Amino acid sequence: MRRTQVRVALLAMSALVGSVLVATTPAGADTADATVTAGSERSHLEDADDVRLVHVRMTGADMLDKVVAAGFDLEHGLRRVPTGIEGEAVVTAEQVAELEALGVEIIGDDEAFAWSDEADGGLRASGARTAQAVQPASHEATVRVVRADWFTTKGQGFLYVEARTTEGQQSNPVVTMQLENDSGKDTPFGFARTMSRFVDSGQYMFHRNLFKLDTRPSQIRVTSSTGGVTTGFVSDWLEDAPPPLTSNPGYKWDFVDGYRTPQQLYSRAEEIAREYPDIAEIVYLPNKTNGYQRKAQATIGGTGQSAVVVSSAAWGHEGGNDITVEFVERPGANLPLSIEVQGKAIRVLLAKDAAGALASTAAQVAAALESQSQGLVDRAHPYRTNAGTGIVAPTTGPVALTDFLDQKRAGAPEGEVPRGPATIPVLRIGKHRDGRNPGVLIQAQDHAREWVPATTSLEAAERLVHNYKSDWDTKKIVDNTDVFFILSNNPDGANYSFYNFASQRRNLTNHCPDENADPGRRNSWGVDLNRNYRVGSGHDGYAGGSTNCVSDTYQGPAKLSEPESKNIIWLVENYRNIKFMMSVHSNGGQLFWQPGAYIADGRITTPRPPLGDEAFYWQSASRILSQVKAHRQTVVTPENVGGSSDVLYSSAGNVREDLYHTYGIYAFGWEVGGSVYNPATGNWQGGSFQPPWVGTPDLVSGHSETMEYANGIMEMFRVAADWGKDKKKPTSQLVPGGGTYSGPVDVRFETSEPATIYYTTDGSRPTLESPRYEATEFREPGQVFHVTETTTFRWFSVDAAGNVEKGYDPTNDGKRDNYRSATITVTGR
Repeated sequence: MRRTQVRVALLAMSALVGSVLVATTPAGADTADATVTAGSERSHLEDADDVRLVHVRMTGADMLDKVVAAGFDLEHGLRRVPTGIEGEAVVTAEQVAELEALGVEIIGDDEAFAWSDEADGGLRASGARTAQAVQPASHEATVRVVRADWFTTKGQGFLYVEARTTEGQQSNPVVTMQLENDSGKDTPFGFARTMSRFVDSGQYMFHRNLFKLDTRPSQIRVTSSTGGVTTGFVSDWLEDAPPPLTSNPGYKWDFVDGYRTPQQLYSRAEEIAREYPDIAEIVYLPNKTNGYQRKAQATIGGTGQSAVVVSSAAWGHEGGNDITVEFVERPGANLPLSIEVQGKAIRVLLAKDAAGALASTAAQVAAALESQSQGLVDRAHPYRTNAGTGIVAPTTGPVALTDFLDQKRAGAPEGEVPRGPATIPVLRIGKHRDGRNPGVLIQAQDHAREWVPATTSLEAAERLVHNYKSDWDTKKIVDNTDVFFILSNNPDGANYSFYNFASQRRNLTNHCPDENADPGRRNSWGVDLNRNYRVGSGHDGYAGGSTNCVSDTYQGPAKLSEPESKNIIWLVENYRNIKFMMSVHSNGGQLFWQPGAYIADGRITTPRPPLGDEAFYWQSASRILSQVKAHRQTVVTPENVGGSSDVLYSSAGNVREDLYHTYGIYAFGWEVGGSVYNPATGNWQGGSFQPPWVGTPDLVSGHSETMEYANGIMEMFRVAADWGKDKKKPTSQLVPGGGTYSGPVDVRFETSEPATIYYTTDGSRPTLESPRYEATEFREPGQVFHVTETTTFRWFSVDAAGNVEKGYDPTNDGKRDNYRSATITVTGR
């Protein structure tokens, strides 16, 4: 493992720099009437001719949660701004009004938040007192630098700073903070500017700034309007990355030449297993998906109180598409409502009253169809929330039911899509597939419309098998890890995205009750698989998962209700050597881990990883993202790395949370793509879910994203291999250390590598049940102990691979007390 002497610190931040959601315009959308009836929540994308892209601003995560729960798709490409959260949405004109009714502000491009490139005078200009002496890091510090990062991309330098003040929650007056930087070692501070204050769910998070600089600074100075001041040294972010494996002589890469459907992905996975049986095999997951299939349907009679929605009992391709329904008026009076069935043809003989007028209501016709259609119809009901009190009119002829799955979207791959439940294959690659090596799970395409994650994962698999015999670095990966590729975890939804509706996010399981079950809502059905897990679930009150079955973040009727999520749990429970996981998404340009969800009221997150685990996540992220940058200078900025609920928003019931907290797996979430710096315009350009495969080489294209992020996945394998071989024990120390002090002293722990420290101060022997050394605040370095009386610290450290400092056994009480110990003797106050 690449080791450096590091402080136990959390180097993290939040939000996007100019990254926006650019969803593909929906294809194959329904052209049914988009009338919204009372209680129908929202109209959805039911008229493709009326959709447009709008820029939106919300006051914060609480409003975001309400908007998403109402069914609007705002889940990717969002960015935190000082006044809330900004993003983009593809909506109809009617939905714009619905958004505004929810309190969402529709903004123009020139109104969007952007970091200022100009110094603005900061606090000095407003008459605030200037900085005095630099405050040392202590328990009394009111201003703290969380991180200060320098990075370059496409020839341009950037400085990112995140700082926090203990007075940040104060809102009257709002605490402001000033940032200054020098121009290199031993140069004066200057370039004063006011930092932006960020609040989430009513809780102060931090102040931060990002701006262009042509010269790397050495130090920064941050001053609060309440008088606090501190300085910090600037660190390098992803600078001097080692060359990627693609630079090795004779290394083979660039195997994927276009987007792949699930069938193509699965077929190639099975071919790889056949071609390379010594190092590859297929594991078939036990729970079959719902399938790329739907019941045949029709909405007959418009959308008013006389409308009837009819659904077949059989799947469309299994006979439902052959059914016709006709509403028939007969001559005469006092005629009962009845049903005639001949083969697959259903004739509804409408009732007449004594005057010979039609008398069957929509509710009555629906009930008759369900009970008298000889099993052809299993679901019939009035349209949406209608009571069905209107009198049904005869049709002009038989109305054919259809599952709407016979469309072939322009540009979609050739070939018929298999109907029926799908079995998901897992491509397993490793020389030793017997559990001895650490397993790495790569899970792509939970969200159907995200096509690049699948090609990125396939490219990484191809590199492993093609280079195993010719590249030493690849051989070490395959010999020392056990890799599991799920190239598409949502085959049904992905097929729907390729062939029917490009913007499909969820699977195809329809859990909707009658009010949302008509075919006009077919592009809004399904479960968000990354909201269907057990830890931090929306079912337990965490934010970011919806109970609305037509929301793009619908969490499902219960935890693990979906076969796709059950399969993941089955896999990690049956292959206990899986210690690392990457859930690959697009297109935000972020790298996530825990905590991933919070209860909005009070912003109560799921448990945060121990300081040592978080430091290991950061170390791994630096390695992974350095290899992404090495391809074409694409930088995933430090503000987009860290706990996902801190970086962006709460995502209740996500897979990462479940795997980390339940099974101890280091579980990452990766948003590939995202913003790329454009030197021609001087701005960051956002990406999309399905960018052109071949585009501008330096900017957005599916090919470039596939290649650079495959570099990152390869590095993740090396992280896992190093972890598996790591037998070196960590070391730690108390700083400034034991000794005699004339007065109170501030002390902290430092470690030689990412490690968790367990300590006591009451004279007891430290164990795994002892207090853990924690961060001062989220994404900050370790806490500072203010020691006012003689105190003995006893402690030990455990690194990410489980190595215990000095071989100490915290479970073997008293037999070998080789823990660390230091006494702080305070002689005065």
